[in-house]
Amino acid sequence: MQTSNSNQKSNPIFPARLSFPLKVLPAFVHNKVLTVTLNKIFAKELEEGELDFLQDKIVHITIKDADIEYRFTLKDEKLVAADKQIEPDLNLQGTIYNYLLLASRKEDTDALFFSRRLHMQGDTELGLYVKNFLDGMDMDSHKVPAYLESLLRKSLPLYERLFSR
Repeated sequence: MQTSNSNQKSNPIFPARLSFPLKVLPAFVHNKVLTVTLNKIFAKELEEGELDFLQDKIVHITIKDADIEYRFTLKDEKLVAADKQIEPDLNLQGTIYNYLLLASRKEDTDALFFSRRLHMQGDTELGLYVKNFLDGMDMDSHKVPAYLESLLRKSLPLYERLFSR
């Protein structure tokens, strides 16, 4: 059996100099933008209790190449920023490109995690709930996410051309 890496492209990396403006913003601003956005996108799921598995659990997302971190939890049926001093239950780590692949559904969660392009550490059960929730999301019932998914799919080739090594 022959194995070849010739068909694998190197993953684009967001340049550090372009991430500087993002790093200047305080973490609470990043977290507020994320939680407000997620609360709007997942309003129906939050109302129906589909995200209850996040209740009082802290998810910590790291975007390595942009050097940005997000922390959130579920309280009173709403996603809110989590205290930085409290140990997270689940850590997710990856690059902007790999999160874009996930959000655009160009690659599925299993492929990204098993190829170690997205890393998950911590509460395994919580990690499986998060993965299964993402896999099971019906994008057709979400106008905004479906539009974003389409926009991300169309913009990925440009991102690849701009930031590939």
